[in-house]
Amino acid sequence: MRHRNNKRATIRDVAKVAGVSPITASRAMQNSTKVRPATRQKVVDAARQLDYIPNLAAGTLATNASHLVAVILPNMSNSIFADTLQSISDSLRDSGYQLLVGYSDNSPELEESLVRTFLSRRADAIVLTGHVHSDQTNALLKSAAIPIVEMWSLNDEPLGACVGISNFDAAYSMTDYLFGKGHRKIGFIGGLLENNDRTQSRLDGYRAALMAHNLPIDESLIRDVPFEFEDGARAMRELLSNNNSLDAVFAASDILALGALLECNRRRLRVPGDIAVAGFDDERLAKLIKPSLTTIGVPRRAIGEKVAGVVLAALRGEAETQRVFDMGFSLVERESA
Repeated sequence: MRHRNNKRATIRDVAKVAGVSPITASRAMQNSTKVRPATRQKVVDAARQLDYIPNLAAGTLATNASHLVAVILPNMSNSIFADTLQSISDSLRDSGYQLLVGYSDNSPELEESLVRTFLSRRADAIVLTGHVHSDQTNALLKSAAIPIVEMWSLNDEPLGACVGISNFDAAYSMTDYLFGKGHRKIGFIGGLLENNDRTQSRLDGYRAALMAHNLPIDESLIRDVPFEFEDGARAMRELLSNNNSLDAVFAASDILALGALLECNRRRLRVPGDIAVAGFDDERLAKLIKPSLTTIGVPRRAIGEKVAGVVLAALRGEAETQRVFDMGFSLVERESA
């Protein structure tokens, strides 16, 4: 993990590369009308080349610490991330740190913009969700000289440290469990795959389990949809319409699984008598719905606590040889499968 002892590019460095004075470079970065467009472009190009981040928090210069930790989430609507975020906040508060929070909507471009903004605010550490980032974001984070933590998935070569679970192993375990219950035509409802390493790993785990049991991988049994209740129901309708012998469905999130369950209820299908349904995340509703949902339990709050612990240790300058923290998962067996 990188720390603050690495040198960041300064406005003087930008000015030198652009061939202008520091005051001109400063004005250009502030979009001053006193700077000609051609000169401003040279300065902007130099800033990008050097990965320069303007300091918008001059008041932090004396101590070089803002006591702000930035967290970037895929979205704000999913309660699984809310639990982790709350845990991070609770764990950091006693040490005098507050959170800056943004969401990327699984967009590398928006994530890059957020990283630039948070670095400009001199965040003391940045926490990201997953390990799929743009090349520019990777470059910015590697040169940031602050603690970086990627959460919710595991990566052998994280930017700093990573804290999460093996989404592959969890999906493999659930698919294997359904096979062990006698199911042979198992559908999969996953979230949209683009820029989402967690969903991709869950799909890969599902496929691997089918192959391990010599079951064919039937693309007609796989649906990729947004993480919304209605999309889970829609995907289940499509699977049932196209596959009369479908006997189980594994959804890559409880939101999708609950939508699928509601569709089964609407069709008066017996779950698990006619078809089994399993989910992922162990949302609060999973044990309240009828039938209760078999799912993968994810230690959401424990992930947040460990993320905060890793950040605080790095900010204290404590040497940490471990970079990958596997928090484990559980298979929660209930009525639906």
